[in-house]
Amino acid sequence: MYPFIRMTKELWKNRSAPRLPLTGTHVSHHVCWPWDLDIWWELNNGRTLTLYDLGRIPMAQRMGMIPVLRARRWGLTMAGVSVRYRRRVRMFDRVEVRSRCVGWDDRFIYILQSMWKGEACASQALYRSAVTDRNGIVAPERVIAELGRDDQPPVLPGWVANWIEAEATRPWPPED
Repeated sequence: MYPFIRMTKELWKNRSAPRLPLTGTHVSHHVCWPWDLDIWWELNNGRTLTLYDLGRIPMAQRMGMIPVLRARRWGLTMAGVSVRYRRRVRMFDRVEVRSRCVGWDDRFIYILQSMWKGEACASQALYRSAVTDRNGIVAPERVIAELGRDDQPPVLPGWVANWIEAEATRPWPPED
């Protein structure tokens, strides 16, 4: 089940946090609870993505996106993710999640998140996200204007640009 109570706690905790610039980093802290585990007694890979939600949604809140999304009746969706796992997260481990927008293009917003156990990075996720309305994807340029900003997209790191290029070659719908 989705951790609605944990999400509510994160949104409440960050309701008065300083506003973030579009490429600012939001830091949150979480515990790996018994219900986050898989059969090998470590953080389940699907629950890892859910814990990343607990960092990403408050980040959007701190950027001022939540009121804009509600006012325009827009949604925020994920259009792709690439995750790299490097360290196990076990029951009762405390982790720090760092979330930031690394840039955008004409359709998507790219978000980089990492999960840390002390000084060691346990995992990192690169998300392709989109703001949507009933007609489909809302251009990031329009979203930024609705936020009252005129930021230009930063130059994406080379590896992010490479991932975007590689994803463009992936067949859709899948061949099998």
